[in-house]
Amino acid sequence: MPAPVDELPSNRLKLQKLLMAAPREKTMSADCQNCKRRTTLGHSGFTLTELLIVIAITGIIAAIAIPGMLRARRTANEAAAIGSLRALNSAESSYSAAAGKGGFAPLLATLAAPCPGSTAGFISPDLSIDPAIKSGYTITMAPSSSSSPGPTDCNGVLTETAYYTTAVPVAAGATGLRAFASSGAGAIFFDAAGVAPTEAQMAPGGGGTTIQ
Repeated sequence: MPAPVDELPSNRLKLQKLLMAAPREKTMSADCQNCKRRTTLGHSGFTLTELLIVIAITGIIAAIAIPGMLRARRTANEAAAIGSLRALNSAESSYSAAAGKGGFAPLLATLAAPCPGSTAGFISPDLSIDPAIKSGYTITMAPSSSSSPGPTDCNGVLTETAYYTTAVPVAAGATGLRAFASSGAGAIFFDAAGVAPTEAQMAPGGGGTTIQ
């Protein structure tokens, strides 16, 4: 027997309530699933073995690279020291002709001082202090042991008839291996032990070794 007409809306309303009360399976969009997967991977981190491998590789690379870098720095410092002695020899020649009346400057500071009416000395400011520290080397200038007093220069400073310059590593073996020395003759001598060649070694027949 069919239900009365007035009961149909009531039954339909009950069915809707039952459907709404039933548990629903939650679904996740594709974007949210990718987000969750990325989050899970991001928290995985590195294992101890992976970290040890990275540390070992870094140590091997450092062991290979650092000695080469030190050698390159020493070579560059030695080249700079040789260049400094050459610059001093050139500066002494200019000083002797223009300011020293044939004599040579006894000190680096003397070479750095300009003559009256000029603003420029005969050597760059980085070599104007006695002694000068430049590129890992100590640069010095002094009268030669065979020198005697010469005429006064343009500033009234007593000159010398001969000079002796040296370039010695600040830290032997670290900033440089060889030491260098020169004089008015212009030749530059070196000593592989890091000690500046003496004037006796630089004299003819003294056994000193010149750079090539």
